[in-house]
Amino acid sequence: MNAVQLFLLGRALMRMGEEALPTVGLNLSPVGVRSSMVVAADIDEHPGTSVREIAERTGLVQSLVSASVARLRDAGVVVTETDPNDRRRTLVRHAPDKSPREMEVEGIPVDHAVISAFHAGDDEEAAQVVAALETLSARLATDALPRFRAGLQRGPGVSRG
Repeated sequence: MNAVQLFLLGRALMRMGEEALPTVGLNLSPVGVRSSMVVAADIDEHPGTSVREIAERTGLVQSLVSASVARLRDAGVVVTETDPNDRRRTLVRHAPDKSPREMEVEGIPVDHAVISAFHAGDDEEAAQVVAALETLSARLATDALPRFRAGLQRGPGVSRG
């Protein structure tokens, strides 16, 4: 595998994740889903951070970060508060408890996205691909999105063969 193939694999996995995420009632485009997930991941790694700092770290434009923070706040995923040291800044951190939206997303199996992306013919083949993805996730992302790590375990709908 070369660097281009690895990059394209990452893009394919991102598209699979976008397909698996529920967007009903959120009026999100794929860009909205993607930016919200990037922002949520950054907040997970850097709690108590400002929109400007998130924009600098992620490379997203500040207006897109602001919109993502607003969506995440409306969904109960994050809370915002005025920085006590600089009243002009708003700090963002995850809500102390998981929101119903987070729990809903964690409970969604990815088998339909795997079957669609890999043209997997049956549940056993999909389960093998999901198992390989879980192994890859466990090896690469042990510190990424710790809030969601428990939700990365196999959800209902796909059984190992």
